[in-house]
Amino acid sequence: MDASVPGVRRLADRTVAETLWWLYSHAMATLLLIRHAPTPETGSRLTGRLPGVSLGDGGIAAAERTAQNLSGTKLKRLYASPIERTMETATIIGGPHGLAPIVEEGMIEIDFGSWAGRSFGQLRRTKLWSTVQMAPSRVRFPGGESFLEAQHRAVVACDRIADEAGKATVAIVSHSDVIKLVVSHYLGQPIDLFQRINIATTSVSVVHLTPGAPPFVDVINGHGAPRA
Repeated sequence: MDASVPGVRRLADRTVAETLWWLYSHAMATLLLIRHAPTPETGSRLTGRLPGVSLGDGGIAAAERTAQNLSGTKLKRLYASPIERTMETATIIGGPHGLAPIVEEGMIEIDFGSWAGRSFGQLRRTKLWSTVQMAPSRVRFPGGESFLEAQHRAVVACDRIADEAGKATVAIVSHSDVIKLVVSHYLGQPIDLFQRINIATTSVSVVHLTPGAPPFVDVINGHGAPRA
């Protein structure tokens, strides 16, 4: 934006109402960040990237409800982490739109290394658990990746998807920690605060990415149809 052009004002000079209107009317892309539907092991075991973890009947029903909630939202594209539970969720969500999910490796689950497959009861008794919760910037999972690495590759993926989307809405089905890391980045939070965000299964978080303006986080952990 050229503030020297008559009638054009810098975003920083606008009122709150004017800024919100400008963000909505000039948004380059709207990202719907959707956590996968629950599996029979959600909340009891850290399945991570382990193969063979699929949605049960309850997860399929939850994904179908999300698909219905989003059926009136015009989606240009649909992306998903390559893990089974995210691809299954995305396939159901894409049904009403006639969209097949595009695999997005940048939004894959965190590589938890040797933590994958262990119960949360076991993990809470490890020395690393409190650091994971309170100082995640210092964490690298044994044999896996760090939160900083996961955040970087996920944000790179989201920025690229937004660039390719133009002024359109796209959906990305991913995982709890990955979505939390992305939302935290766009909020401008230090990574050590990202665990304060809650992302439930099948929740929808909405981010508007606008050229020449800060990211606009509209919804976190929402359910139901997002606002137009």
